[in-house]
Amino acid sequence: MNERIRVKRVRLIAPDGGQIGEKDIDEARWLANQLGLDLVEVAPDARPPVVRMMDYGKYKYDQSVKAREARKNQTRTVIKEVQFRPKIGAGDFDVKRKRVIKFLRQGDKVKCTMRFRGREVAHPELGREILQRLHDDVEEYAEVETMPRLEGRNMTMVLAPSRDMPREIETESDDE
Repeated sequence: MNERIRVKRVRLIAPDGGQIGEKDIDEARWLANQLGLDLVEVAPDARPPVVRMMDYGKYKYDQSVKAREARKNQTRTVIKEVQFRPKIGAGDFDVKRKRVIKFLRQGDKVKCTMRFRGREVAHPELGREILQRLHDDVEEYAEVETMPRLEGRNMTMVLAPSRDMPREIETESDDE
């Protein structure tokens, strides 16, 4: 930038992006100084190196604004977990189903965990049926990312929000 550019001749680019042509570095510095701008080397490997006249402070500010906007628009993948038991009651199942739908509508992935205790692990098909019933109930909101899989005493299934999820608000109350 400016005085740190050590070559004799450079290809000069105007602030609006137009080509000015090859100039002596002193002439390019004088031109930039007359316009109140900085000389910034944009292609140091080119022959001759390419320099551009610009307001470097404004350029750095614009870059930081763009970076901030990019961070603001990026989405973080959050995985929420809902736990079930093989002997879950109908009312409890409905509460957990609504919670799964709420998480999916917020755009979060949901890890559904079936916890087996004691001898319950001898009947993994009971847990698989409950997870399958959950998937059937939330099918319009979710896509299965990981099918139910038994790992030790837990069976897990991961649901991801569906792209074509209905946008209307549910009429049932969600006061949890």
